Amino acid sequence: MSDEQLKWLWEKSGQRCVKNMKKRGFDAYFAPDARNASTLALDLAADCETFGFGGSSTTRALGIVEALKKSGKTLYDHWMPGLTSAEDMEIRLAQGRCDCFFCSANAVAETGEIVNVDGIGNRTAAMTFGPGMVIIIAGMNKVVPDLDSALARIREKAAPMRAKSLETKTPCTETGICSDCMSPQRICNITTILHYKPMLTRVAVILVNQAMGF
Repeated sequence: MSDEQLKWLWEKSGQRCVKNMKKRGFDAYFAPDARNASTLALDLAADCETFGFGGSSTTRALGIVEALKKSGKTLYDHWMPGLTSAEDMEIRLAQGRCDCFFCSANAVAETGEIVNVDGIGNRTAAMTFGPGMVIIIAGMNKVVPDLDSALARIREKAAPMRAKSLETKTPCTETGICSDCMSPQRICNITTILHYKPMLTRVAVILVNQAMGF
């Protein structure tokens, strides 16, 4: 399959996914590439002053953190180097009360559900209640046909790759296979499924027509 064919296939899948997410109350968009996704995300958040970030390589790859810093916005980013444990915790708590919270998703079902698995829970908490707006950005590599496929994608792909990137001492970093372990460094502790938009939170989802993140 050529890149052109794959992008065409992803576009068709993304359009179906956007349609179904809108039925579930989400503000859903399909971006042809990373540049358009970044512009759209910043436009959606233009009126916000404080921003939180989940541990997402996708939002950082889009240059959103740097763009907001340059514009003088207040950022709560626990990936900043040199933080003490107390500072890290303070930032994670502030993420749950910011004007806009940026994150990605571990899997998105074409039927409209958004699935995430966390180790600590600051991301899954902030994306469901607290911030005035949540913007979820996900590459089309994370879109799968249905909810069961989304849960399977996390176990079979996202979780082992994320654990490997964090250099955790879990079985999946050796085997590449989830064993539902009881390791002290297990990162799959909390699973959330956004079946519909949370009642008090505006949630925008941007699907990007390229592979991004785990």
